[in-house]
Amino acid sequence: QVQLVESGGGLVQPGGSLRLSCAAQGFLFSKHPMSWYRQAPGKERELVARISGSGTLATLEDSVKGRATISRSNANNTVYLQMNSLQPEDTAMYYCYADWLFVWGQGTQVTVSS
Repeated sequence: QVQLVESGGGLVQPGGSLRLSCAAQGFLFSKHPMSWYRQAPGKERELVARISGSGTLATLEDSVKGRATISRSNANNTVYLQMNSLQPEDTAMYYCYADWLFVWGQGTQVTVSS
């Protein structure tokens, strides 16, 4: 059974950092590109970052470019999103997505507030 489980969200002050993790199971993880999306209240879900199966190609959306890094450990079947210099506008539910399998995780909440 294909499953994605996110973790690492929480409440952080502006300027702080978080590392989100997404543990995958049920498919050949290293062959699949993976993405992080986020959805703020009242807004549409938006792409944040994407990484190739090998991890050699990664893209970041303009909204987080310079403040975020996407990476993966194929040995541990996990994809990560490191977020730095967090701002209130980063507050959202963050979702992991297996692009070719059309499978979403349950999400992890990130709240940036003083």
